[in-house]
This record gives sequence, C-alpha cells and structure tokens, in this order.
Amino acid sequence: MATGIINPKFLDQVFAQELSNSYLNAKPCKYLVMEDFFTEETANTLFENFPPIQDLNVKRKSLNEEKSEDYHFDRWHPTFSLVRDAIGSSEWGEQLCRITGIEDLHTTKDALGSGVHQGKNGSYVDVHIDVNMNPKLGLWRRINLLVYLNKNWLPEYGGDLELWNKDMTECVVKIPPTFNTAVIFYTDDNSPHGYKKINIPDGESRKSFYTYYYTKPAEGITYRDSKFVSRPEDNAARKIATGVKEILKINGKKLLKVLGIKNLDFQDKNK
Repeated sequence: MATGIINPKFLDQVFAQELSNSYLNAKPCKYLVMEDFFTEETANTLFENFPPIQDLNVKRKSLNEEKSEDYHFDRWHPTFSLVRDAIGSSEWGEQLCRITGIEDLHTTKDALGSGVHQGKNGSYVDVHIDVNMNPKLGLWRRINLLVYLNKNWLPEYGGDLELWNKDMTECVVKIPPTFNTAVIFYTDDNSPHGYKKINIPDGESRKSFYTYYYTKPAEGITYRDSKFVSRPEDNAARKIATGVKEILKINGKKLLKVLGIKNLDFQDKNK
C-alpha cells in the first residue's frame, strides 16, 4: 500500500488532474517535480538508514559516469522494501497512470525496477538517453521516478538533474537534488538528462531512490540501448572519445548477442 509511505496529496485523485496538466505541458520533455513526496517519517528513515556507499555493489566508473548503485533490498533497512512496494503498488500505479495518461504502468523487482543511486565527491553522470526496454522481460520503459534524499544540499554542491532538449543545444531545466524531492519524466529519445560533477564535503554524498515503470511494447517498438551524448561545451577530444566509446559499446553488445552472451556487466559485483 502506498498510504502511509507517499504523501497523501500525491495520491489524491482530484489533485491528479493538476499534476497531469503540469506533466503534460512541461518542456523540454514531459516531467513533474513533487516536493515532500514521501511522508516525513518515511523520508527521514530512508535518509538515516541509507546504505553506505562502500556497501553498494554496482560501481559505475567510466569516461561518462562515476557513481554507485544497488538493488538488493534484503540487505538494507526494512523501510526500503516498504517504499519499493508502495511505489510499485496498484494504488500509486493507478495514480501515475492518471498523471501521465499512460495505461497499465507497472514496475519490476529486478535491477531495472527499483534501487538506490549514490555518488561521493566528484560523482557525475554525463547527459544520456536511457535504454528503452527491460531486455530480460521484454517490457517497454516509459517513466523514470527519482526521489532525492539529500538533506542540507547547497547550490554550490552542484549535481542538479539537467533536462536537455533533443538536439542537445540547450539545458532547459535544472532540478536541485534536494531532500524528499521527486521527479518523474517520460524517458525516450526526447529526454536527454544527467548531472555534472559534484563538489561536496567529505562524508557527504548525492543519494537517490529510483524506480522505472513499464508497459507492454507497442507495435514497432524494438530494443534501443542507452546512449551518452556530448554537451556543447565539451572539448573536441571528449566529444570524439564519447562517440567512439558508444559505437564500440553498441557493436560489442551485438557481437556478444551473436555469441549467446546476453548479460555481461563487469561493474556489478552482485553477479
């Protein structure tokens, strides 16, 4: 049940129309910011019991990103499982359908369902377009939900979620990752997003809870991998390196598929 976990106003069916109007009319992509998304008790419990970054087993470190993540809820405080169940519940799922206008949204209980992200000083994720499907389950990824859990986050720390236009000529929106702020956005080719390198004191980190929502694929929808894209201000060497890396990644995955190797993630220590 979402009741008792999610702020009641975001479960209100009448309020859903106002939320939907904001979401559907947003630019550069369909998105919605919801402050105080969880109940105060839930948000505080998540913050106080957020798993230490050294305990997160998925380490993303490459030219285009540096962060940690994980999705093994049985290792963490029970509230994390309660939250996962709440935002995967039919109560919230039906409300999300009202807000987005997308029918039959649901999440999964694998790594591409829910989990946590965390970044220490210097963490960043370059602007990218998300993978469009859960390849194991054959589901079409439609909506991202991110809930930030960073108390006393200062503007000089950076780390704003950046939403860029499709042509990558302008960062249209910057959303600070402040405590108990939730963001939902439609994820497709029109929603490049990421965050710049953070500059935070020792002992601090950029924390978030993520959930991805899916539907059955519409006719004509086929798998498209994630893709990092360059900002206009990136130097020529970085732009070239990013482009080459993405080409090698896509072609490498095609080769692995031919060889019958479907899952290969050296950065995930859970495997």
